[in-house]
Amino acid sequence: MTIAQQIAMSDEEIHEFLAARQTAVMAVDIDDGPYAVPITYRFDPETETFYFRLVYPRQSEKRQFIPDVPESWLISYSEEDPLYQSVIAKGRPEEIRQDEITPEHVVQLGQTSRPLFEMWRSSRSDVDIRLYEMQAEELSGRRIEAIEDE
Repeated sequence: MTIAQQIAMSDEEIHEFLAARQTAVMAVDIDDGPYAVPITYRFDPETETFYFRLVYPRQSEKRQFIPDVPESWLISYSEEDPLYQSVIAKGRPEEIRQDEITPEHVVQLGQTSRPLFEMWRSSRSDVDIRLYEMQAEELSGRRIEAIEDE
């Protein structure tokens, strides 16, 4: 029999986990229910701020569901048997407009994995790329380890 032991992650463990990964699912609550998209991000543990891009192809469903990004949840996780870890961050992404970009934004976003444009059928000229930062209002993490009961 397998027993799952669940442990809450400390702030330090959450920061290490987020800094070591750059992929998450961003979920938003819209009128018709939840909507989720995969993203790549950069996490600054000192300020608990996420930096990421959203890529909008011209005919993207995302444009319809996320015209202005509302309160969101970023979920990053890893599963390496027998260990499952996940972190959920809640916050409100703020668009970084071109005239607001600071040297700090350039540093943070420069360390973010970039989306692969080749995965879109559109050419680069047919996509709109928007930059965001999100201060984490809430961070929680858990680690679940499956232990074989003898």
